[in-house]
Amino acid sequence: MGKKGKKEKKGRGAEKTAAKMEKKVSKRSRKEEEDLEALIAHFQTLDARKTQVMETTCSPPSPRLNASLSAHPEKDELILFGGEYFNGQKTFVYNELYVYNIRKDTWTKVDIPGPPPRRCAHQAVVVPQGGGQLWVFGGEFASPDGEQFYHYKDLWVLHLATKTWEQIRSTGGPSGRSGHRMVAWKRQLILFGGFHESARDYIYYNDVYTFSLDTFSWNKVSPSGLGPTPRSGCLMSVTPQGSIAIYGGYSKQRIKKDVDRGIQHSDMFLLKPEEGGEAKWMWTRINPSGIKPTARSGFSVAMAPNQQILIFGGVCDEEEEESLEGVFFNDLHFYDATKNRWFTAQLKGPKSEKKKRRRGKTGEHEGGSEQEREEAGAPEPLEVVKEVVAEDGTVVTIKQVLVAPKLAGWTTPEDESSAVEASGPEVEPCPRSSAMLAVKHGLLYVYGGMFEAGDCQVTLSDLYCLDLHKMEEWKVLVEMDPKTQEWLEETDSEEDSSSNEGAEGGEEDQEEDSGEESGEEEDPQHPEVAPGEQYADYLLRTEQHWLKLARDHVGPDMKEKRVLKVAQTMAKTFFDDSV
Repeated sequence: MGKKGKKEKKGRGAEKTAAKMEKKVSKRSRKEEEDLEALIAHFQTLDARKTQVMETTCSPPSPRLNASLSAHPEKDELILFGGEYFNGQKTFVYNELYVYNIRKDTWTKVDIPGPPPRRCAHQAVVVPQGGGQLWVFGGEFASPDGEQFYHYKDLWVLHLATKTWEQIRSTGGPSGRSGHRMVAWKRQLILFGGFHESARDYIYYNDVYTFSLDTFSWNKVSPSGLGPTPRSGCLMSVTPQGSIAIYGGYSKQRIKKDVDRGIQHSDMFLLKPEEGGEAKWMWTRINPSGIKPTARSGFSVAMAPNQQILIFGGVCDEEEEESLEGVFFNDLHFYDATKNRWFTAQLKGPKSEKKKRRRGKTGEHEGGSEQEREEAGAPEPLEVVKEVVAEDGTVVTIKQVLVAPKLAGWTTPEDESSAVEASGPEVEPCPRSSAMLAVKHGLLYVYGGMFEAGDCQVTLSDLYCLDLHKMEEWKVLVEMDPKTQEWLEETDSEEDSSSNEGAEGGEEDQEEDSGEESGEEEDPQHPEVAPGEQYADYLLRTEQHWLKLARDHVGPDMKEKRVLKVAQTMAKTFFDDSV
């Protein structure tokens, strides 16, 4: 009894601390949210001009991330809503609604009167009742300069049959947040976690709310047991057994004044309804077997047709005061709740190769092929890592994952020539985070997301498809060349934002000075690009040069992450001009 009492007191203390922090964040963020409310109201005034539903066949949507992609419960359609885009200087947030017709391979922009305000990092859940409904909660709106955020706590439903938006006003719901997760469970919506961030403070949540689709009422639940720590961007999915799985996620921890450390969680929990009613829940921590995903955040989640939960992509950022390392992923992992086991998906390759493989394997069947490959010791992809450590400790890591020569086909030496003839250029989504996923008729669709190339944030608008029954190969439905994306160099202060030409001129002048001071043997202005040299190799060879130039440009008080981004921008700009 004594131990239990201490745990209960400790739990109440943690709740009080969280409540104080939330009140503090709310007070400090209220002013900036008031500033953004005027801008949001302006956009809503523009939306109010829509008086009737307009459906227009269009080209694929513009690049974006942190949108929602949902499969229509009755039609062969995917529904894309919201999202954001950053071009280096300005942040754009959307409330556009697009519909992708799977059979016709066409996009339609649907303008509906009275839509939700523009947002990203929200959650959208589709339920079948009433001809199909799309429920949307929360999310955030960012100021054009990306420095202020407004977090929504509103709930909307899109009636798919009538193409009408409706805001559901119900008290007792979650506070404003983004990065939360929400699923449909029986005739309820279950919401977990998320975060709220202002210019000075932030808070992450681990609370649980339910919303009844019958009574349209919110209820905050307090599950028994030890649950996940506060986090955002986690996996949240309903298991075949009726529990709700929570895995991973991201949060920040303040280690000293103005210094935060990001935490990429890798623990896993089940939220189960207790016997005797659906109003009581309990947390249980689990430790699945198998090959778990490597630490990451920004991954995307969907439900496979065999009731296995899949995650795709993400990014691993290890950020310290004096170093920065990050790598993006495009791998697939499955969690089998029935077996409580993780396994990594490996594609079989085109059909012509699959026939060759079957000659060398017995007992291969579709349901267990991925697991059997792991247990048989399938060759792992080859990871090539290059690191550059600047004189101040800044670490730049460039990683490439190369498919092992015999991984996809499992060919024997005598089959090798046939496999080479059958295989063309490999088609797959590039590594990315914050992509949108949806599954329809056993087909996985991956749309958009982002990755970083130097200091440039490349936002994607491509669309890929993978048959989860066959697990053979990716198919590209919408292509995008990342080089075509507009990217405007970020200005560092009001002084150098007066004109792009002035900023560029200042960089060139400072580069000349830094080249003379550094005493490098290469060109006193810029290290020359060698004939045929790739950008990654050029960056590795000249990183010290550009880092010094960047420090002169941004000043001694700028964080190393910013210095690194400026250095890579300069290097990439010069490289592109040279080649």
